[in-house]
This record gives sequence, structure tokens and C-alpha cells, in this order.
Amino acid sequence: QAPLVESGGGSVQAGGSLRLSCTASRYTYSTSYCMGWFRQAPGKEREEVAVIESDGETVYADSVSGRFTISQDSAKNTLILQMIRLKPEDTAMYICAAVQGVDHYSQYGCSDYNVWGQGTQVTVTS
Repeated sequence: QAPLVESGGGSVQAGGSLRLSCTASRYTYSTSYCMGWFRQAPGKEREEVAVIESDGETVYADSVSGRFTISQDSAKNTLILQMIRLKPEDTAMYICAAVQGVDHYSQYGCSDYNVWGQGTQVTVTS
């Protein structure tokens, strides 16, 4: 089983909503300390969208605060990103990531994600 598998992307009109899911393997989910969503648009650098840190605190990029909500469904080993009031500038590949392993977390905290999914495309049309 792949460590992280995203789903839920698609094409939506501006103002619409999407719900992304990231299903982790049981091993990945149980050994991860931080999990988050990142995005990368063509020609742009990857950016952090929303993360859940080891203490449960959630952190959002300013550009999505108030519109996106990150949450976890521990029973399903799943990380969720609920997105509302989508804008064309939200168009990107959305990628799930995790900080896995006590050694890696001890050294880097939540600043260096070492497990990545393949991504799911989100396209917002005006």
C-alpha cells in the first residue's frame, strides 16, 4: 500500500467547494507526527497550505485561512482538506505529506516533511 494516497480533486467553478482526502497506510498514519497539505501550481514553488502539527495545532497559509479546513479521521487513517469559496488562484496540484518517524521528527520537528503523496489536481475556473 502506498504510504499516502490523495483523492477528491477535480474541476469546480469559482465560489465552489471541494473536499480532498489523503488516505495513509496504517503504518504511516501511526508513525507520523505532523501531516499536511501542500500545493504547487505550474511555474510556481510548492507552498504549504494547511498542516496539523504534533500537538494538534492547525496552521493555515494566509491565502486560504477562513476558507480551508484541515482535519483528521483517525478511524480511517485519513487527512481531510475541506475547501470552500474556491478561487481561480487556488488551482494547483494538491499534495499530502507527513513527518514520519521519531528520529526524523526529533531532528526536524514539523519543518521537514519526509513522506509525500502523488497529488490530486484542483482546477478552479472563473
